[in-house]
Amino acid sequence: MTHDVSTQLGQIEVSNEVIATVAGVAAMDCYGLVGMASRKQLKDGIAELLGRENWSRGIEVRSDEDGMEIDMHIIVGYGTKISEVAHNVQSKVKYTLDQMVGLNISRVNIFVQGVRLVSEE
Repeated sequence: MTHDVSTQLGQIEVSNEVIATVAGVAAMDCYGLVGMASRKQLKDGIAELLGRENWSRGIEVRSDEDGMEIDMHIIVGYGTKISEVAHNVQSKVKYTLDQMVGLNISRVNIFVQGVRLVSEE
C-alpha cells in the first residue's frame, strides 16, 4: 500500500515499506534501544533480533481516519528505564516521519519483545 503526499510540485507516493524503514532508522538513534524484534515470537518465547536490513519486519504501518498508526516491536538494553526508551522512540519516530515525509502520525505503539545485555566494546 502507498500513501500519497501532495506538494506544490506534484504528487509523491510513499510505500509502507519505506515508512517502516525510516521509522526503524529513526528509532535506532534512541539511547537504550538494542534493536528491532520480529513481529512473530519464536515458540520458546525468545524474540528474534533483526539485522539492519530487516528492521521493517518489526514494524507495522496502518492508516486510519486520524492519520497513520505504527506498531514497533523492539528490544531494549538491560539497565535502561523501559518507559523512557519507549517514549523516546515514540517521539523520535513521530518527529522524523513528520519532517522527512510530511505524514501525520496519530500513534506509535511500542511492544517491548525483550531485554538484552549490551556489551560495551
